[in-house]
Amino acid sequence: MPLVRYVASRFRHRTEDMNDIVQSGTVGLIKAIDGYAHRRGVEFLTYAIPTIAGEIKRFFRDTSWPVRVPRTMQELYLAVARGSDRVEQELGRQPTAEELAERLDLTRDQVTEGLVASRVYRTDSLDAPRERDTDDARSALADRLGACDPGLELAEFRAAVRPLLAGLPRRAQKVLALRFWEYRTQSEIAAEMGVSQMQISRILSATFTHLRESIEDRDAPAWADDNGHRPDPMQHSLHRTAPADLE
Repeated sequence: MPLVRYVASRFRHRTEDMNDIVQSGTVGLIKAIDGYAHRRGVEFLTYAIPTIAGEIKRFFRDTSWPVRVPRTMQELYLAVARGSDRVEQELGRQPTAEELAERLDLTRDQVTEGLVASRVYRTDSLDAPRERDTDDARSALADRLGACDPGLELAEFRAAVRPLLAGLPRRAQKVLALRFWEYRTQSEIAAEMGVSQMQISRILSATFTHLRESIEDRDAPAWADDNGHRPDPMQHSLHRTAPADLE
């Protein structure tokens, strides 16, 4: 166990808990004991230390990546990261992907893949505050993330319905305006127009059915001319025959 703790101490700079690292090293020690062959004339320490270190590295590879990536990608990331540090010290600046590819005997695409993999090795918490030198240092990342505009779907629906409303009879347009723009009740609309509330209810129901069918017909793949062109919604709505209940 002192040997395991000694090997594990090499990785104390990692963010993983030291107890987990020691536990993985212990598994490596057990594997070293099972696989050691004294007849080969090699000291146990010579065989055990690489086995323990390898088991700890396997633990890092399998658990330390927030996003699961292939092993080849992980190894490529390690090669690019180490090579980048070495080349940066030689050049005194951040090396380009072409320079890394030339120094590491890799293709530019492989270097690019290694750099992309490095972005998922460590993640930022959504609750992490901004840097202290910014104007809004107390705000978290989640507070600055955009979201889908809830009014986008409504705006698209309005654009689809507007030409259909223009094609409605004036009586139906007036009922809709009083009901949904002036927020009148059906009884108030009926009293103003001199009809029964039941008739206002029929007009609204027929209008909704007409608009719904018009939108569905417009979105249908078959609604196109012989050349595959979709007609203008305004012209299409004006040529549709409104139900008699709307007149």
